[in-house]
Amino acid sequence: MECKPFIVRTDEGDPGSTSITSGKVAVNGVHLHYQQTGEGEHAVLLLPGMLGSGETDFGPQIKNLSKKLFTVVAWDPRGYGHSRPPDRDFPVDFFERDAKDAVDLMKTLKFKKVSLLGWSDGGITALIAAAKYPSYISKMVIWGANAYVTDEDEAIYQGIRDVSKWSEKTRKPLETLYGYDYFAKTCEKWVDGIKQFKHLPDGRRPKHQRNHRDFPGRKQQDRTGARLFLTCPRNVVTNGGNICRHLLLLVQCPTLIVHGEKDPLVPRFHADFIHEHVRGSRLHVMPEGKHNLHLRFANEFNKLAEDFLLEKSP
Repeated sequence: MECKPFIVRTDEGDPGSTSITSGKVAVNGVHLHYQQTGEGEHAVLLLPGMLGSGETDFGPQIKNLSKKLFTVVAWDPRGYGHSRPPDRDFPVDFFERDAKDAVDLMKTLKFKKVSLLGWSDGGITALIAAAKYPSYISKMVIWGANAYVTDEDEAIYQGIRDVSKWSEKTRKPLETLYGYDYFAKTCEKWVDGIKQFKHLPDGRRPKHQRNHRDFPGRKQQDRTGARLFLTCPRNVVTNGGNICRHLLLLVQCPTLIVHGEKDPLVPRFHADFIHEHVRGSRLHVMPEGKHNLHLRFANEFNKLAEDFLLEKSP
């Protein structure tokens, strides 16, 4: 982990209220941008989705999660938001890279432990971080995430490849943040990046890119991977498709899975699968929720997350 003394902060809060601090920290060879607010002992990291950032993905959480009970950090993964350069790329281990970056960022900011709130791709990153760094993760809330990719998913992703077909409401904030060209090209690269999981026989990295030290409890992981491989839907086993299903039984922290029943991007079976294979996890379904349920139903989501994070573990 690279920890250079490069931190730039600015206050964005209103007078008389808890400010929002933004900064950049050198981590793993890049400068990662983050926003921070609150004074609570419980550290919470917000992990955005594809092309996301703290400012575009988590406005109601940054503003309204309890600042007395939590210290909230929203980060921009490398190549996203204000964590540029570098441009975003999608090697086959990009989720693992994001998980390491996220954990190392929080360690650089001197947090001893952290809970994770992960949306979509950020939910996948959170699952991997919880599996690979179990002693550092306190609790986890994820929504809109998937542990593997099916043919149905790939068809959905191809449908969002051309950003000119997105609704203006969804497209405009990202165009403003990135400019149209970077936004459009990065979305195309993301679709191709996800597609590559379909072509790995067991969904893991090619042998030349594996590092056994990346996975605590290697023998346990191998047994876990075999069990999950046998319980996946037939088309997943046949076609590959694994992103992180081999890691799910390594997750030790209390986990809440939230699913929007009307999510057009992530079908219900993904939430059910994660719930089935993350030991002790809970599944909460929002009947009217879509992919952006934490924005559309922000008050309900925030209360759900706060109650779960504050609940004492048995």
